[in-house]
Amino acid sequence: MADPNDWYDWHELYEEPGSQLAQRLPVVQERIRLALDEAPAGPLRLLSLVAGQGRDVLPVLAAHRRGRDVTARLVELDPRNTAVARQAAAADNLSTVEVRTADAALIDEYLDLAPADVVLLCGLFGNITDEDIRHTIRHTASLVRRGGTVIWTRHRDAPDLVPTIDDWFAAAGFERIWLSPAGLAFGVGAHRATADPRPPIPGTRLFTFVGRARLATN
Repeated sequence: MADPNDWYDWHELYEEPGSQLAQRLPVVQERIRLALDEAPAGPLRLLSLVAGQGRDVLPVLAAHRRGRDVTARLVELDPRNTAVARQAAAADNLSTVEVRTADAALIDEYLDLAPADVVLLCGLFGNITDEDIRHTIRHTASLVRRGGTVIWTRHRDAPDLVPTIDDWFAAAGFERIWLSPAGLAFGVGAHRATADPRPPIPGTRLFTFVGRARLATN
């Protein structure tokens, strides 16, 4: 059984039929496909924070007609996960995908690719405090171009924060494109930036990664 406190073992849940991650994955991938479908012609940029093994984005880029238009950066702290992601990217000849072993909470990791067309915040909001979720959303507005898409996830455990996160995106200058139905055990959202991005502030820490298990005990 996967150890929920080990972020390499955690990925085994993707292989368990019926698990929340296995159900969520195709939903996230579909939102990425749609974001690429709707993106303007020409080169595109994609950022993925706490990217894990890149299971959400790499298969989409490999198969999508716009995949080779995308310069992507996947940032993940665990070197075991980034090794898997690099192997997957190389196997699919995704030469414009960079997998970086680094602290995804540091905005400096993204400055040279911002503003991006697509920003992924998947697997993050269930592992940081509410205050840090709101803080991250505010600063994400500096990382995505006007008309660009942010795709995010969050569990639906009580108290269900998904509607509040939706409101926080609106307050930060985003409009909702899509939100998964409330009856699911997980939340997936897609929001579009409606304004030109503010300049990112170098040195900003977006969040402190706490972990879902530790948050539940606080």
